[in-house]
Amino acid sequence: MKLSILMPIYNKIATIADVVELVAAALPGVEKELVMVDDGSTDGTRDWLMQTFKSIACEADLRARGPAAVKTIPFQPGLGTRVLFHDRNKGKGAAIQTAMRVCSGDIVVIQDADLEYDPSDWAPMYDLIAKRRVADVVFGSRFYGKPYRSLYYYHYLANRLISVCFNLLFNQTLTDIEVCYKMFTRAVLETLIISSNDFGNEIQISSQIALHRKWRVYETGIHYYGRMYDEGKKITWCDGVKALWYLVKYRVRPGN
Repeated sequence: MKLSILMPIYNKIATIADVVELVAAALPGVEKELVMVDDGSTDGTRDWLMQTFKSIACEADLRARGPAAVKTIPFQPGLGTRVLFHDRNKGKGAAIQTAMRVCSGDIVVIQDADLEYDPSDWAPMYDLIAKRRVADVVFGSRFYGKPYRSLYYYHYLANRLISVCFNLLFNQTLTDIEVCYKMFTRAVLETLIISSNDFGNEIQISSQIALHRKWRVYETGIHYYGRMYDEGKKITWCDGVKALWYLVKYRVRPGN
């Protein structure tokens, strides 16, 4: 089953080449499609993508001619690439929405463009969906015993609080709602109506999956190589407060 990797990118010139290499090496033998959306980068990432993949596509092409306007370029055996560019920075959620509109895989996973997450962790997630066929959705969790970098206690506390509140509101037992790694089938993708342009997309995706009531949801442990603020970390306490608001908002109006 073909795997589409949705990668929102903003000012990741220091890590983008390494991340693409890790993605290419993951799940050998599985056909993969890497959909990269540059969200208005200004640090050279945009130029690197253009030079490396020799492809220029933009939102205007997507609106005017549809997903077929974005060519798939062979990067290496088993991995094709699609590269799109936003004309300005719109947010991670907006980049994911763009990638969702053009991806063609049977299974979809979201991958950040830094080095905090390890694509080798896809293997058990993919196995549950494509091989064992017991799951429609698999969440990664940074709190299941795999190695992860010890960082800020208040970030950890906020993550756990958000997950607990989510579980209470949506009757789930997930441990890490704010995690990047969410893998799901195309059938699940086709039910999602994502409108959040910022980090709220994590909660909106999760809320719509939970409210659908019929999807088989699993969770697996993943590695986490987190960053400090001086290494580029952007999440602040304000994002935690917004996440709590999004929990309520998307419980009442999941598609808005």
